[in-house]
Formats: sequence, C-alpha cells, structure tokens
Amino acid sequence: MSNQPLDPLFSELEAFRYRFGRNEATRAVQLINRLAAINFRDPARLIRFHETLLFLRAFPQGPNVVRATERILNRFHQKVEALRTAGADMNAFDTFEFSGIAGTQMEDTLSFDVARWLIGTNRLPAEVEIAWENYDPGRELGNTGPRFIPLLEDDAFVEADTPWQRWLQAASGGFKRESKKTKRSTAAWLIERFEQLPLSGPQKAELYESLRVPLRWNLGNSTITRTRNRKLPRAIFYHSEPLISRSQVSLSHELARRPPKLTKLSHRQGGEVIELIREVMLVRYRELYGTTLADPRSVVKAEVGRGVEIYLWSLPPDRRLPLRAYVAGLTLKNGVPINYIEAIALCEWMEVGFNTFYTFRGGEAGWIYAQVLRCLCHRMGTTCVSVYPYQLGHENEEAIQSGAFWFYRKLGFRPGRTELHKLAKREEEKIAADPKYRTPARTLKRLAAGHVFYELPGSQVGAWDQFSTRNIGLSVNERMARDFGGDADRMREHSTRALERALGMRSRRSSVASWTPLEQEAFGNFALVLADLPEVSSWTRQEKEELVAILRAKADPDEMLYLHLSQSHERLREVLLRLGS
Repeated sequence: MSNQPLDPLFSELEAFRYRFGRNEATRAVQLINRLAAINFRDPARLIRFHETLLFLRAFPQGPNVVRATERILNRFHQKVEALRTAGADMNAFDTFEFSGIAGTQMEDTLSFDVARWLIGTNRLPAEVEIAWENYDPGRELGNTGPRFIPLLEDDAFVEADTPWQRWLQAASGGFKRESKKTKRSTAAWLIERFEQLPLSGPQKAELYESLRVPLRWNLGNSTITRTRNRKLPRAIFYHSEPLISRSQVSLSHELARRPPKLTKLSHRQGGEVIELIREVMLVRYRELYGTTLADPRSVVKAEVGRGVEIYLWSLPPDRRLPLRAYVAGLTLKNGVPINYIEAIALCEWMEVGFNTFYTFRGGEAGWIYAQVLRCLCHRMGTTCVSVYPYQLGHENEEAIQSGAFWFYRKLGFRPGRTELHKLAKREEEKIAADPKYRTPARTLKRLAAGHVFYELPGSQVGAWDQFSTRNIGLSVNERMARDFGGDADRMREHSTRALERALGMRSRRSSVASWTPLEQEAFGNFALVLADLPEVSSWTRQEKEELVAILRAKADPDEMLYLHLSQSHERLREVLLRLGS
C-alpha cells in the first residue's frame, strides 16, 4: 500500500480515541489490524501509530481493543528494526516526546544513582556503554581518575593530548573481550569504582556527576520501553461513554468528597513501584529528585476509579530537603503510566507539579488531576495549593503551546500577582465576547510569570502569594556573608547553640548532642533560620517543646509526621511566612 492512503486511516483510528459505543471497539480493532499489516516507510507515521495504540490501550472501548493493542505493541520493535534496515532516518525516535519506543537507542548524561540502577538492571538486551564520540572529559577525569586509575597523573597532569578512552578501557579490561563470560563494559567498571569509594552516597553522586559521562543503551524489546511498560491491573476499565472533559470537572466538588483510601504498600511492593517510576522516567529523558531517590518504604496507593491508580511516596531521611516536605508520585490508567507528580510542602501550603505524558494529553487530564489533588491534600494535610511558573509556561514552550495556564485557571486557580490576575480577567472578557478568540503566546508567557493558587475552605486566602523558600535561603546566606565571613560551618555551630539557648535546651540531657545525626542536621537547618529571631525566646514552654518535636520529626521514617506537626504550630508558621514573603 502506498503512503498516501495511510493518512485517512490514521485520522480515522485517532478519532476512535474519543468514540465510544456498541460497535466502536470492533471497528477500532479492524483499523488497528489493517494498519498493523502495513510496511511503514517513514518514522513519523510509525510513531503516530505507536502513540495511538498506547492511548487506546490506556483508554480502551473493550477487551478486543486491549488484546489487539498489546499484540502489536509486544512486537512493535520489529517494525522499528525494519525501518532501520531500510535506511530510514531514526532521529525522529529520539525526541523528548517520542523517545523510549521499543527497538530504539537512547543516550543521556545520568545522575549517579540512575546510572548505577540502569547498569545494574538485567532487563536490557545489551550492556550500557559510554558514548565516546560525544565525550571529552579533560580536566574533570584528570582530577578524579587517579583515585582508581594508577599512574594517570603522569599523563593527565602534564600532557595536552591525554587519550582518556584508552586509559579507561585499559583499566577496565575493555581491550580484552575474547570471552563473553568475562565481558564487562567500561561504564559498568566506572560505576563499580565509584561505589567502592569511601564516601557517602551524596558525595559519590557529586563526584561522579562532575564528570558528565554520556551513556548509551539499546532498548531492544525490553519491558522498560514506553511500548511495553505497563502493569497488569486488577481489573480494566472499559470506556463506553465519552471521556470526562475538563469543563465537566469541578475541583471544589472533587476536593469536598470523602478523601480516597491510601493503602500502605509493603517494602517489596514499594520497591516494585519505585523500579517502575525509574523506568518510566528514564525512557522519557526525565529525572526528578523524588523519582531518583524515592523511599520504597513510604509508598502508598489509591484506587480512585475509572481504572486509575495513584502512587505516592516520600524521600528517605538522609536525602530530604532542609525545610520543606517532599512527595512524588505516578499515575497508572489501566496499568499504563500516564503522568508523574511532585508536591513540595511547608505548613499548609504545597507546590504541585503535574505532568501528563504527551501521548495521553487528551485523556481526562482534568479529572485525573483533581483525583491527584484529593490524594495529595489528604496525605499531606495541605489546604493551599500552588503551581509554579514553569508548569504554566515560564521558560517552557511546551506548556505555552498547550495553553497550560488555562488548564489551571478553568479549574479555579487564581494568579497570586495582582497585575497577572487583572490580565487574566481581561483575557476572559475577550474569550467571552468572541468564542473564536485565542490568547496569543506572548500573553500566555506574561500570565505564566507568577504562581497560581487554589485555597481549600478554611485556608487563609492570599497568605502564601508572595512566599518562597528561596527568600529564606538567600537571607540566611546574606547573614552568613555579613556576620560569619562566609563560613557555613561557623554559622551553623553558632546558630545551633543560639537556638538551644532560646529553647531552654541547656542541660546535656536535652541538648542536640544527644540526638541522632539526622536529627542534629534537621535542628541545624532550622537553627540557621530561627536562631537570631528574638521572639523565639518569648514563646511559651509548650510552643518550644512542640518546635523541638517538629524538628526531630524531620528525620522520622515518615516525613508526613513532620509536615502534620508543623501545621498546628501557628508561631512557626508566622515566622516562616514573614521571612519567606
């Protein structure tokens, strides 16, 4: 079949993403099978077919659609390989939107934790390798390499043409691969050397990531590909009616409903979820702090209906943020990963990031977002939700093109800056007067310049509009430069002692010295913020004791204890709001 008649078939199949009825599933399967029999001649059409199959697998009209999509997706790598063999330009498969398809290759500069995990996985068809043609480490490797490459100094410290690849391959045995049993990639050897360094986890990560090593791996027909990465759900939800549109979603109604049940998973089950989110992010060229360093012991699950499962988790105690509490998450639709979540909170305020993957942007995103907020507000106890500018389109062209600002605005979010609130009102008046009017990109960029907010009943409207933890951090650093000559250790020691005195922790028995190292670190972080505030000394004994309990809870196995305790300490909230606004 020639390429030209394909486009009407594609258009008809794509239309079935939003067509539901008694015979629609049968017709959809007929189109799927017809397109599956075609020898595709260009990547663009094959990618288009792939994305439609994924959507229909997540939002199927019936069991026959599930069977048809899975059958083709499980063998999709053969179509990709046929294109490669025919000499097609494969660059289209390596874009931000369409990476991770079975049969393709990926290359990225990964964090130490993700690189170690990727190299250690046994689910790839071949070893992970260093992409040498895109790597010239220079001084970085010259400074770090002598830790595990003998005599490298004699070359790296004085020569201008050090052959870095030859040194690493010689040290790793990369030139001697006669036996497959002893085969080990240079990348794997390098990661092993860093793992064996007598350093803490964060220190190893800092050192490795300074090298900026580009890694390359073949996906083959692995189950970590976007094509095949899905969990077997307990039951599949079949769509017999139109999908829920954003205009049908009332966020106030959804948040007023009974909170969803959050089920705590076992360590093993939590580990499986964390393995999944790492796979999901890897093949999409994404890394998130909370997906890379997730704590499998903290994973909870919510089944919210319509085949949607939401997983949330926190960070391990030794990787937490100094002041805010952190929760990340993943949403599955009929077992298919469709978005990731990030929520960072202080007291009753949380900042939420919600990213629906490109393929599923037309799939009930408004309703699913409302369910995510239901879970987050219940889990974290927060009543003020904010969305940071990047999500709206600030320095994010993808969000501008998708009109992300209006996604949140129509759900009830308001701009926190007065001039942006007025601008949004003027745009709404233009839209009301002319249904064909579309907000220009330049205006969307202006609207995306500040946070938007949604307050639940009982929350103080506008309290967090001007707040940023960055303001607190910058203020602390300015004081360090002014009063301590830029010496962070001296400032931390002084602040810890000062806050101990202010809280009446003078005796050896009650001093911070008797706490665990992580509790001491948490106390020290808050001491940097609170130590020189005279009003802390005048707090009541109960308020001081409650503050001590909050700071110790920052190192608790469940970080939500810290967040929930902080929400009932009004004096602490007042101080943080004042310093950060």
